[in-house]
Formats: sequence, structure tokens, C-alpha cells
Amino acid sequence: MSAPRISTSMLIRGADGIFTGLPGDAMRAEGAIRVVDGRIAAIGDLAPAPGENIIDATGCVIYPGLISTHHHLFQSILKGVRAGINLPLMGWLRSVPHGYWQKVDEEGLCTAARIGLVELLLSGTTTAADHHYVFCDTYRFDPADVIFEVARELGLRLVFCRGGGTVARPVDGPEARPIPVEPLDAMIKSIMACAQRFHDPSPASMRRVAFAPTTPPWSVKPDELKVIAAAARAHGLRLHSHLSETNDYVEFCLTKFGKRPVHWIAEHDWLGPDVWFAHLVHLDAEEIDLLVETGTGMSHCPQSNCRLGSGIAPADRMAALGGNVSLAVDGAASNESADMISEMNSAWHTHRAAKGAASTTVEEVVRWATVNGARVLGFPDIGVLAPGKLADIAIFNLSSPRYFGLHDTLIGPVAGAGAADLKTLMVGGRIVVENGAIPGLDIEKLRRDAAAIVKRIAN
Repeated sequence: MSAPRISTSMLIRGADGIFTGLPGDAMRAEGAIRVVDGRIAAIGDLAPAPGENIIDATGCVIYPGLISTHHHLFQSILKGVRAGINLPLMGWLRSVPHGYWQKVDEEGLCTAARIGLVELLLSGTTTAADHHYVFCDTYRFDPADVIFEVARELGLRLVFCRGGGTVARPVDGPEARPIPVEPLDAMIKSIMACAQRFHDPSPASMRRVAFAPTTPPWSVKPDELKVIAAAARAHGLRLHSHLSETNDYVEFCLTKFGKRPVHWIAEHDWLGPDVWFAHLVHLDAEEIDLLVETGTGMSHCPQSNCRLGSGIAPADRMAALGGNVSLAVDGAASNESADMISEMNSAWHTHRAAKGAASTTVEEVVRWATVNGARVLGFPDIGVLAPGKLADIAIFNLSSPRYFGLHDTLIGPVAGAGAADLKTLMVGGRIVVENGAIPGLDIEKLRRDAAAIVKRIAN
């Protein structure tokens, strides 16, 4: 693939409108956007400067680059596995991730990561967090190497959430094999080595690392949680995991620890603005208050939660109280579309269907997918379109008939749903999608590679 293109100075003009990610009325803006050396220099009524590259956004709307805060990229070659398609979480875990992880070799992981990140890019996503939790001592490759390299080729910001566990989660059935485990010291040593190689804490970073044991009640011992939290914080790494995804998760914590999951995890130093959890579907009012009070983040995954029958997270309630609610696609084995436009549309629809039309708005959902995602992942210079911020910008074309007759064109990509039609996507001023295509990507080869790997692992 060719390297993403970057221009020293460009002017984006002619758009129908701009969603900035800012609060209140400042969410909507008009005019042109000037980008200089990878950052936004100005927004408003701007005339072209001599020699400036012009991007004509006529008939388009502009959003901040979207941010997905929880994914499992290796699952991109495990979509629609028949054995798990109609099962809830526990049965699905046995039939799909636990049933197939050992078949995902280096070639499979590379292809899966490329599929997943291409899906995200083509839906307007500029930053993603991948929660990878399969590490085996028989591997002759490093999953972090593979996934970071694919992200580098495609030009996308990546947070690698290094998962795994010290305790095997019980699984049932001959099709399932427990995910490999490792001693705590080895896990900490491995993630610190990963961070030393890849973690860049700078505001314009393209690579970050987080410490992310897979699922606290099952994948590590309770007395290891404080050790993990201390190790992560000593090295400036954020903490991530799954929490309260199903009623079974809550009942397990109540039975074993006598506390609901959020209160239990709080005892182990696992709340704070440097912590975010995927799902958080089943919370009571006190748990929501504690998450808000501590600044702990939520990765809201509505499509996966609906697909698995897990429920609808109280993202609207947490957001209304000022909580850090972000949006995420989760793994493609439990969300076969895995793109952020579909995720935003589902978030908008599911909350209104279950809780009434006043529960959320398109503008709020876009904030979950942009500025809130940046806050959850610790990127202060993305997620908002404003002077001084990094030029992570998505320009959506509204030329499809689905948008004809639309009064409020700014809501088009979310309200109209369907496949995004990207005019331009840029990451730090680098153009990574142009006229709906990723420069240098052979999409037909990727399709053939995916089909060959699915055929191989299915047999």
C-alpha cells in the first residue's frame, strides 16, 4: 500500500454544515476549515490562500473523525458463525471465540485486522481501540506487531488493549478450548515490553497501549487486580476490560463477592478517568452515580448487545449525568456490520425505542462517537473540530437517494444509516480515504484472502 497523503495546507469548503463535537449550540458550525501541518488552523468564512490545496465539500457534511473505543479485530474472520448466531453471550463464547481462537494464525490475524480496520475507515473512523486477549506461548508471532503494522499501513490511530488472563474461564462442550493463560508476572512483563515498543503518550500519538485483562471476575484473581492497576498507572497506561455485560455477570458477582460489579471493582482500584469498560449494560442507579463521580468511561456497544440479547446499556442516563459515554462496534463475531455509522444509528434508535423519543438525539450520539471517545481514550487533541485540534476529519457525501429531501442535512449520515459515502477522511491531515476508497488498498484481494481463510478455518 502507498503511504497516506499529507498536504501542508488545505482548505475544505462548500459543505452543507459541520458537526464540531462541541457542547450546546456550538455543535453546529458553517463555513470552511483550514488545515495547516496536520492541525485545524481556522473555521469560518475563509478565502483560499495562494497555493492552498482545495477540497470541494459541496453536497457534503463534516464530522470529527469517529472513534471506536472497543473492538476485537481478530473476530473479523468469524462473522456469522452458524453455531453461535442465535446464542446469548455464554453460548456464543463457547461456540465462536473459544471454538476458533486456535485457528487464527498470523496470516489470519493480519487479514482479520485489515478487514476490521478497513470497515472502520470506510465508515469515517479515525481512531480505534482493539482489545486483543489471545496470547499463546506456541505463537511464532506477536499479535501486537501484526495489528499495529496493519494500522500503520492504513493510517489509523490505534490503541492496543493488551488483554489475556491468569485464570482459565470455564467452558463447556467439545467445540470450545479455553483461552490461554499466563502467570501474572509474565503478563505484566509482556505488556510493559509492548508499551516500551509502541506506547506514545504524546497528544498526536498514532499508537497507544492499555492494560486490559479480559474479564475481571473470571480472567484474573481478585488479589491481582490492584497489582495490575498499580503496574499500569506506574507506566502511564490506561485500564480497560469488560464489565456488567449480562445479568449472569451481575449475579456471579453478587453470589461470589456479595457486591454488584462496579462496587466490587471499585475495591480493587479499578475506577477513575484512566479506566473504561466495555458494555456496562446492567447497572443500578448507585453504580451509574459512582461511574460518573469517578470519571470512569463506558464503551457503549448497542449492536453487539442487541445481537447477543444482552440488553441496552443505560448510556443515556449516564450521559445525562455528565458521565464519559463513548461508542464502540465490539468484535465482528457478535456485530457483523462493525462500522460506526451503523453503530450510531443503532444507538439513536434503540434508546428511543426502549425509553422514549426524549432519551437521546443524533447530536448526542455523535458526541459519544467523537469527543467522548477521545476523552475516554485520553486524546485531548482529537474528537472536536476547532482551531488547534488535530485534523481528524470525516467528510460525508450526501449524493445517495437516501438523503434526497432531507431538511437537516447534518444528521444525514446517522439518521439515514446504510453504508457511509466518504468524500474524504483524514487523520492528522493525512488523507486515508478519498472518494470512498482507501488509496493503495486492493479490496478484491482482501475479499479473496478473507474467503480463503474462512474456508480453511471452517474446515
